Amino acid sequence: MALFDENVTLVPAPRRRLPRGAVAGIWSLVVALVVLLALTFLPTAYVIQQPGPVYDTLGTARTGDGEEVPLISIEGAETYPTAGTLDLLTVQVVGNRDRTPSWFELALAWFDRTRAVVPIDEVFPAGQTTEQRNEESSAMMVDSQQEATAAALSELGYDVGAQLTVYSLTDDSAASGAVETGDVIVAVDGRPVADAAEVRAIVAERAGEPVTLTVERDGTARDVTVTPREEEADGGTVWLLGVTLMQDYDFPLDVTIQLDNVGGPSAGMMFALGIMDVLTPGELNGGADVAGTGTITGAGDIGPIGGIRQKMWGAEDAGAEIFLAPAANCGEVVGYVPDGLQVFAVQTLDDALEVLETVRDDGDLTALASCES
Repeated sequence: MALFDENVTLVPAPRRRLPRGAVAGIWSLVVALVVLLALTFLPTAYVIQQPGPVYDTLGTARTGDGEEVPLISIEGAETYPTAGTLDLLTVQVVGNRDRTPSWFELALAWFDRTRAVVPIDEVFPAGQTTEQRNEESSAMMVDSQQEATAAALSELGYDVGAQLTVYSLTDDSAASGAVETGDVIVAVDGRPVADAAEVRAIVAERAGEPVTLTVERDGTARDVTVTPREEEADGGTVWLLGVTLMQDYDFPLDVTIQLDNVGGPSAGMMFALGIMDVLTPGELNGGADVAGTGTITGAGDIGPIGGIRQKMWGAEDAGAEIFLAPAANCGEVVGYVPDGLQVFAVQTLDDALEVLETVRDDGDLTALASCES
């Protein structure tokens, strides 16, 4: 019996061809993977902002030596127990000019409502190194602590000995030869001035005419004349003296704010509120969990900050229910408030204190200014 027939030829079955749609799909996937791989290594011009650490100004902070100390400590006056939180908020930046996020990282951040993709020039100005930016940020943090201390102590009735000091002169300063670093500006054209804004306003009024600065130098008052220089800015004309002014204070109390590795001026308002709470009986916030952000001047004016949406998410994640936002940032707030967070618009330290008083007294919060109203 034969197991096979030698006269029979076996022909292989023809290969089944893939449908055109399947072939097109495979090639599309291959191309997409190649493009994705290429984008992973291509440089980008963006960085990512995301919620950063949250610090309670009524709590503690860790020093560079790892020691846990009060974030705000005060000597020279009686201090009082506090409750609840007065949180300051930060924003972390992913990427810098040396290493930008990949396109894949940007795509993930784009679809994450807690993060934002922003042009790198908005965070790291062209020509500025990361080290220079960090130094500038640290300087702004120190300045914000000074302004916050001045605002808080002034609100409590202390004399903070404010004076306006010439910090530096520009290379082409109009005041060169007349004004020196360290001079204290007392008046402009005979009008007493308390801050740089008042100096700018008087100079602008003179529209290029010479101005007389009354300065104190080495304990002696003298008048010097400066002719401002004209420059174009934001589509208009500005008149500049070519000096950088810094508000200087002589505080009656020793206020120490311990916060390492955090820069920028945006914690000013929360520093001021924390200082006031430590120096006054009872709880300024009624024991509630409150968060906020905003720059502050020694006069108590609150200014806008960056990354407010990320800061709201940071506040929500920290358990805050009340959020104090600069009124100038309201346009970025509306429609982006996390559930369970009540946002109130403030323009001055008095506005912030009014919100806290209403919270403490269980008052009508709907009567307060909010970014949604």
